[in-house]
Amino acid sequence: MQAGPRYAWLPAGFYDVRRSLVARFAPPAGCRRVAVGQGSFGEWLRGLPLLPAGTAVHLYDGTLKTPQTVHAAVLNIDVGRRDLQQCADAVIRLRAEYQFSQQPSQVHFQLTSGDDIRFADWIGGRGFRVEGGTVQPAARPVEEPTHAAFRRYLDQIFTYAGTKSLARETVPVPLPQVQPGDVLVHGGAPGHAVIVLDLAEYPTSGRKYVLLAQSYMPAQQIHVLRNTMMPALGAWFAVDPQLSEFDTPEWTFSRNELQRF
Repeated sequence: MQAGPRYAWLPAGFYDVRRSLVARFAPPAGCRRVAVGQGSFGEWLRGLPLLPAGTAVHLYDGTLKTPQTVHAAVLNIDVGRRDLQQCADAVIRLRAEYQFSQQPSQVHFQLTSGDDIRFADWIGGRGFRVEGGTVQPAARPVEEPTHAAFRRYLDQIFTYAGTKSLARETVPVPLPQVQPGDVLVHGGAPGHAVIVLDLAEYPTSGRKYVLLAQSYMPAQQIHVLRNTMMPALGAWFAVDPQLSEFDTPEWTFSRNELQRF
């Protein structure tokens, strides 16, 4: 399967780098963005398209998220029409879209059951069904690797994956080694996950700052988080390896809950 467009959910010709994450959010004063590889997940995240400044966060059914005080921007990406694309699913969505843009055949995710579901198998006619908590193979129509088929695949993943499966298929990383694309994830019921979109640091001290994004419950537009604890930082969050916890507006993570794909 060939790679798809860089941000395949956007209409052709719609992307404008002037409306991207990297254009909207300058690093904190005195900091510089860390280098990321060309074609890397980190570079792709920096280019994510944003909706206009001041856009509210909406739930999947069109109603407003409560509260409206925790976001600094809203990503220009669909949330779907069902209550599916919640916190872990938003992380999966971004990772999957990046992989789709590179090589769709590499896309695969685990369900909470531990079963690994590959997009290439799914469109190749090898689907699945869940019966009494077990996952059984099930035939389905063969499809071309279009983005529409990819979104249908993802809705199936969102239905049966969550923070537990996301925590299991990522690997722990020490907080001081954080990189764009890493995930703060607490696997549980309830659990939560936020993704590191970008990273900046002071060149002299090496002190790090991150941009974070999340969805939540009910399913809602993916949004860049605002630092409500330290408003002077805007959307940037300081990474302090000395603290035992990492605070975000709607969840407090342990410092040991940073994971990497």
